[in-house]
Amino acid sequence: MKILVIRRDNIGDLVLTTPLFRALRQRFPEARIDAFVNSYNAPVLAGHPDVDQVHEYTKGKHRKGFSPGWLERLGQMWRLRKEHYDHVVIATPGVHPRQIRFARFLNPAHITAFVPPGWKMFGVDQPVEYLGKDRHHLLMTYRILLPFGIEGDPPAPRIAFTPPAHSPGEAPVIAIHVSARKPSSRWPEERYAELMRALHERHGARFRLFWAPGAENDARHPGDDGRAARILASAAGLPVEAVATNELEGLIAGIAACDAIVCSDGGAMHLAAAMGKPVVCFFGESEAHLWHPWDVPHRLLQPESHDVADVTVDEALAAFDALRQEANAA
Repeated sequence: MKILVIRRDNIGDLVLTTPLFRALRQRFPEARIDAFVNSYNAPVLAGHPDVDQVHEYTKGKHRKGFSPGWLERLGQMWRLRKEHYDHVVIATPGVHPRQIRFARFLNPAHITAFVPPGWKMFGVDQPVEYLGKDRHHLLMTYRILLPFGIEGDPPAPRIAFTPPAHSPGEAPVIAIHVSARKPSSRWPEERYAELMRALHERHGARFRLFWAPGAENDARHPGDDGRAARILASAAGLPVEAVATNELEGLIAGIAACDAIVCSDGGAMHLAAAMGKPVVCFFGESEAHLWHPWDVPHRLLQPESHDVADVTVDEALAAFDALRQEANAA
């Protein structure tokens, strides 16, 4: 049996799809299980024990130079068609006619996809009713496996990584990720240095600083190079290592070397959770019931205003202290 799972969106979405690969492998241990993802999030599946091959494509906004992307894409589609997959699984929650058309072109024996309740969609012979945003995104995604007879509690998200090597009693290394796509989830930059100073005084903590790379005025790919530089300047005298991560592989390796993370809602949060790192996270105008860290100790800070500027340093410090006590008691 040959199965292709399609998941072409963001980092966190793909992390929360990894339980599908584990469940499929447990159900069909001899199957070939492949993934079709974009080049930006593909490193999430690097070395994944339940995925045989990762096929990736480059979105237009991530394409470099003047290469004819449509020609490359067409060639890739024909190569995938020649794989003669038995099953193509469109794992993205919601109704996605364009992805269904893509799956039909691949000409598999079966297509599994979400459809509106009561609907039939051409080519989808294994439909799963899309019930809306009624549960965590991981659980919404996991329902796509119902036609395979797979249900119940999902496995935890899983990515391949190398855990940190620490001596007993050594001070913790805390990842501090300071970027967020939504303005309401961007904690004021001056508070990061205050928090790090308090954590260092209280726990002897050391820090690794992460951010979205790029200039703040880059119209296509705005980053937080300036923000990170200002935070580093404010944290002078503290044991802070700046970790520039121009590729996702670097972010994964960088977080893997830490013991916990303080961050906003986003891909870095889900990566850390999939590695079992305790998480303190800031949520602004995000739906916490859909996107909270899954199956890992965490403290989620979301004020009534849904603007993380209203979260104080003392609240963040108290959240980390509570999380540390929980981890020590486990």
